[in-house]
Amino acid sequence: MKNFFIILIMKLLHLALKICGKNGGNILGKIAYDWNPKIFNYFKIDCPIIAVTATNGKTMTNNAIAHIFKTANKKVISNTEGNNMETGILSTILKCCTLTGKIKADYLVFEVDEGYVPVIFKDLKLDTLVILDFFRDQLDRNGEVESLILKIDNFLKTYTGNLVLNNDDPNVARLGKANPNNKNVKYFSVERYDFATDTIKEAGEGKYCPFCSTQLKYEYYQYSHIGKFKCPKCDFGNNKITTLATNIDLKNRTFKVEDTLYNIRFNSIYNIYNFTACICVSSIYNIETSIVQKALSSFILNNGRLEEVEINGTPTIINLAKNPTGANVSLRILNEDDDEKELLFVLNDNIADGFDVSWIWDINFDKLNNVSRIVTSGKRAYDIAIRIKTSGFDASKIEPYLSLEEAVNSFYSTDVKKYVIANYTSLQPTRKEIFKHK
Repeated sequence: MKNFFIILIMKLLHLALKICGKNGGNILGKIAYDWNPKIFNYFKIDCPIIAVTATNGKTMTNNAIAHIFKTANKKVISNTEGNNMETGILSTILKCCTLTGKIKADYLVFEVDEGYVPVIFKDLKLDTLVILDFFRDQLDRNGEVESLILKIDNFLKTYTGNLVLNNDDPNVARLGKANPNNKNVKYFSVERYDFATDTIKEAGEGKYCPFCSTQLKYEYYQYSHIGKFKCPKCDFGNNKITTLATNIDLKNRTFKVEDTLYNIRFNSIYNIYNFTACICVSSIYNIETSIVQKALSSFILNNGRLEEVEINGTPTIINLAKNPTGANVSLRILNEDDDEKELLFVLNDNIADGFDVSWIWDINFDKLNNVSRIVTSGKRAYDIAIRIKTSGFDASKIEPYLSLEEAVNSFYSTDVKKYVIANYTSLQPTRKEIFKHK
């Protein structure tokens, strides 16, 4: 009866929030979890649960999987707005379940914070886990990346469900060996693209084999430490690939898996990996290829994740970057564009961002391609401005503003093409300020 009344109260609270025009975020889950931390055991779930975790890309991939399944006329419940810890996922379930805890859906698809996979799925039966990548991120909250990997490795030792792994990230590929009895491990990979390099150009992890400590040998790097690698001693990395993306054409925004051509609305190698993972998951659940093609060709994520908009006629690309790899991916996209452009970089150091912003020194600002001006803002506007100056960029072309409004006003005083990079808590305020100029 306790759980029944918790759900009833949360549904009434959800209704009140909707009437007030509020989403509520994870507030429903936070209250319910405080009242009963074992409430996950109350839910009656008869459909597969698919979870996506990673340092970068989990929102994009989670939402794309949900979009594919919805295109296939499946009923999907998903935390598409984020809120990826236990209280956020609980909020999503509370909004959709019956008073008796029954879930009426074909699939549950959840984005899950890397550190919370073992927490959430000790109580919920997980059918498929997708792991995209691991990078250093919010060191003052998460610690070193190895600690996160070991948490998930320990969870996977007894996990026998579908496990979809990025074979081009040694930090991820190693997890395929966590449970030798799991016969449901799938690896995905992406062939070399035009801007891949023979040597690493950005900060990266996983330089040594986790099994024999030998230095890994790379055939190429796509970005950071993501690329085709193998251990020369124990052959780690030489796995059977289930889903391989080929013929990468970022200019025309296409790629192939087997003989099927996929048209997408993004021009980043980063998203080729995300969508290859989606295709691998779709094959597990026998979603027709034509449906996957249709879904990916129409999928867009207008929440600041590689969002392309026109602001008063000026092309603008907005992207979240909450760690050096995310920022470096954004700068790769900028550098692969030969047009003249200007950059706005907004950096905060709030609790959700992590107080430690030393990660900005791992961002590769060297040799920016045809960037005529950089505007910085946020609580750490001067820190990022100094970082950019020390990379060799002309200081007279760097404009720091503590006021976001002043920064955006200056940014749009010209009609040059715009790129915007914003970290976690600065992203939505920056989008809001930019859209005032639309």
